[in-house]
Amino acid sequence: MADARVGIIMGSKSDEEVMREGAEVLEKMGIGYEFIVSSAHRNAERTAAWASEAADRGLKVIIAGAGLAAALPGVVAAHTILPVIGVPLASGPLNGVDSLYSIVQMPPGVPVGTVGIGNARNAAMLAAEIIALSDGEVAKAIVDYRDQWNK
Repeated sequence: MADARVGIIMGSKSDEEVMREGAEVLEKMGIGYEFIVSSAHRNAERTAAWASEAADRGLKVIIAGAGLAAALPGVVAAHTILPVIGVPLASGPLNGVDSLYSIVQMPPGVPVGTVGIGNARNAAMLAAEIIALSDGEVAKAIVDYRDQWNK
């Protein structure tokens, strides 16, 4: 696998199954990634350090999955200038709607791009598209990946 260019972070081990779907998309396109469980609440200092050092490690984009109040994507975005893509996760009594609203309602100056509830695959595609702006090999990998859908 190539050097990590995408960081995938989630707040709980229970989020891993959904977030692995995004990792699989990146693998199919040959894009390296980091995969970490670190809560915005239970591991606040670790999460902040991971996010603030992400660019120094060579990451270009971060995908952050979170359920319930969904603080993680915003916390990550507050500690980096890298693009952050939030994946609201279906959990709790509102089945992810609360997560979706939390992620899309970020304060001015701390944007988080957001995909549909549980759609880590689209988050990975968006991350790949961002990287493809300056990497022709990734652009070709996206075209090839999409061609598979049409078969």
